[in-house]
Amino acid sequence: MTIEIITPEKTIFKGKVTLVQFPGSTGSFEVLYGHAPMVASLKTGKIRMKDTENKTIEIEIKGGTVEVESNYILVLAD
Repeated sequence: MTIEIITPEKTIFKGKVTLVQFPGSTGSFEVLYGHAPMVASLKTGKIRMKDTENKTIEIEIKGGTVEVESNYILVLAD
């Protein structure tokens, strides 16, 4: 699946991942391949991802929104 993390200024990350963990506003949650469509709000914390080589990538955010649809994840981060 593909994830894109953007801020008002620039694209922070775009790439293929196999797993993503988010700091949701009501608790952390995970997205895997084939996840149902959803929209959720995010709080301050780290987005943790596993790339296609099983390497962990962490990106610190100050909140935002995530949309998941058809194995495409869009994060609008503060």
